[in-house]
Amino acid sequence: MSILEADDVLYSILALVIIENALEIYIAYRQVKVYRNALTVPTELKAHMSSETFHKARKYGLDGENFGIFKAVVMDVLLLCLELYIGLIALLWQMSVDVVERLQWDSSNEIIVSLVFVLISNVLSTFKSLPFKIYKIFVLEEKHGFNKQTAGFFAWDQVKGFLVTQIVMLPITAAIIFIVQRGGDNFFIWLWVFAGVISLVLLTLYPIFIAPLFDKYTPLEDGPLRQSIENLAASLKFPLTKLYVVEGSKRSSHSNAYFYGLWNSKRIVLFDTLLLNKGKPDDSELNDDEKGKGCTDEEVLAVLGHELGHWKLGHVTKNIIIMQVHLFLMFLVFGYLFKYAPFYEALGFPPGTRPILVGLLIIFTYVMAPYNAIINFAMTILSRRFEYQADEFAHKLGFEQQLCRALIKLNLDNLGFPIYDWLYSTWNHSHPTLLQRLARLKQLGQSQKKVQ
Repeated sequence: MSILEADDVLYSILALVIIENALEIYIAYRQVKVYRNALTVPTELKAHMSSETFHKARKYGLDGENFGIFKAVVMDVLLLCLELYIGLIALLWQMSVDVVERLQWDSSNEIIVSLVFVLISNVLSTFKSLPFKIYKIFVLEEKHGFNKQTAGFFAWDQVKGFLVTQIVMLPITAAIIFIVQRGGDNFFIWLWVFAGVISLVLLTLYPIFIAPLFDKYTPLEDGPLRQSIENLAASLKFPLTKLYVVEGSKRSSHSNAYFYGLWNSKRIVLFDTLLLNKGKPDDSELNDDEKGKGCTDEEVLAVLGHELGHWKLGHVTKNIIIMQVHLFLMFLVFGYLFKYAPFYEALGFPPGTRPILVGLLIIFTYVMAPYNAIINFAMTILSRRFEYQADEFAHKLGFEQQLCRALIKLNLDNLGFPIYDWLYSTWNHSHPTLLQRLARLKQLGQSQKKVQ
């Protein structure tokens, strides 16, 4: 292949990177203007949101968006384009070969070299992202009262995260290369089957074995809330086997709730911040930031009614099926294109050197970038549709008012800003905005009254 062809590929990749990030930055800047100019609490929230809280949320959102733009410019445009232009990936690959040879291992074994390459690349990636993580947690989140981490907790968290990532990634990497090498002309089918099995295994094992390495999970204490949750699950025939509270307050004061598990073994997890005032009838045990936060039992049930709606309506299964179809198409394209030499020469590899792992990176990240953007946008739209359906499910359970109150409380507790640019929201939000969800729930309530 000619050098010109490789150069054409490189400039095309650089153009894709710049265009994609320029679009993201433009959309983010539209929201920055909203943060700057929206100075009045929306009419729908005036009874719930004070002007002081509104402006705290506005400043939190503005700081976060400005930080996101800065990070995108530095990390995703300047650094990435520089790395691609100088052929950093090829340099890291050669470094991996050198390390393997110094260890007197077989440098002709692509699996061994690839594992060293993954390890070196992950170390570099960790150090690149570390300053941004530190700023986000210890400056931005700290400034707005959300950070609960100490420096020691953060450091140990990063070490554990790095080690767990390597333990998971390295065997998967070795298996991928083995399948491509030994799978014949239709290796992409075997690769797809392997990826499907691994994704289901990780979905099952992560909450049970990996997540507890980072946060403490304890069974929800016996009492009215636990009994109400179990009754709700039983009424919907949800196969609830465990009910946990996760100690997320050591990391952040943000709130959430979710369920996980496959087939007939499901677990529900509540963040302790969601239950912040449980068992504390007065404010004597709470600090100033905690007072008034958290949800009542009825509001927690409403939130879970929404989450169980996702299960009852098959949203989890539908997402898994869509993801498997998506992966099959990605591997199919990879199977046809990964031997195309200019892809590798564009990143600085000498002719004849075509590492499988690098080919996977090029095709999944750059060649398929326009397709990925379309799919991500379509999934964002579908996700919002699922959220509306889950809200409607909670409404049918009789939780309309409780869910409205819970959504408002969670928005206030998390300093969520209620006003968004339409393009920003359409492009980025997997959930409808607070005002959209409240309006939809109100509409459902009015429709029900008319029928009655």
